[in-house]
Amino acid sequence: MRAMILAAGRGERMRPLTDHVPKPLLQVAGKPLIVHHIEALASAGIRQIVINHAWLGALIEQQLGDGSQFGVQLQYSAEGETGLETAGGIKKALPLLGTEPFLVVNGDVLTNFPFSALKSLMLVQQRAHLVLVPNPPQHPQGDFALDNTTALVLPQGEPQWTFSGIALYRPEFFTSVPDGKQKLAPFLRQAMTQGQVSGELYTGFWADIGTPERLAQAEQQLALLRGAR
Repeated sequence: MRAMILAAGRGERMRPLTDHVPKPLLQVAGKPLIVHHIEALASAGIRQIVINHAWLGALIEQQLGDGSQFGVQLQYSAEGETGLETAGGIKKALPLLGTEPFLVVNGDVLTNFPFSALKSLMLVQQRAHLVLVPNPPQHPQGDFALDNTTALVLPQGEPQWTFSGIALYRPEFFTSVPDGKQKLAPFLRQAMTQGQVSGELYTGFWADIGTPERLAQAEQQLALLRGAR
């Protein structure tokens, strides 16, 4: 299986930290945020990883190189300074992602989700599988509902959970996505109405690194988790 780390966000809410450093390279627990993902993917046996980038993206390539220092093979999908949004970025990177289902993770989350669980998941009827999490304080309304009987993700329903930014997609999911800047949510909702999106609820450690304050909180949480082992 191949994976893609979404690393093209500008990180406006992280300024001034992201004025001269791309958000994925911000340090968490002594290493860049994106390195946590690379190491976790490698531990799950996923060695071919695509990283998209935009703002200060050259710095990401300079620091991570070809991935050999992590035991993986890194390829890059450059989107220019402004980026292509999530669906547009994945669509552009499809030639690097192969013909089999691939894993995607947002570069601005921190989690101990076991990526190996998605590696063994088979998408038969569905074109996407989303990992949902309990709603964090900054996003109390959630994004989508989960039918516990069918394991399908629904655009409406109660309770609503938050999309973690971790998902498995079949390449065909992006066939209808036009080239250029495209948000992901409208295409997900359309696929949900057709019963093509399955999902699961993950209640382990997950943090959205959206502000300097949440960055500090996530680092504290991670330290507590590691101290409890």
